[in-house]
Amino acid sequence: MEIRKALNGTELTIKVEGRLDTMTAPALETELRRSLNGITDLTLDFTNLEYISSAGLRVLLSAQKVMNKQGSMKLIHVCDPVMEVFEVTGFSDILTIE
Repeated sequence: MEIRKALNGTELTIKVEGRLDTMTAPALETELRRSLNGITDLTLDFTNLEYISSAGLRVLLSAQKVMNKQGSMKLIHVCDPVMEVFEVTGFSDILTIE
């Protein structure tokens, strides 16, 4: 998995590429913990995210809870297989997906 960040004032975009699974989720979780202080708008760009596991879903839920207190979070460019996971798990009702 590869993580790239773009910060613009209080807006943060994180591009996640590859697989978000048990092995890679801790890296994203650490990056989010380090980066969310003072952020009001978080965008997760999943253009090149191929797969997400329950470990990845847990990281997204944690980030959503933080952003509910300090601003907003949205996911963009979600591919069909990942979107299917969101729909089956009910995450499509919890997360803002564009």
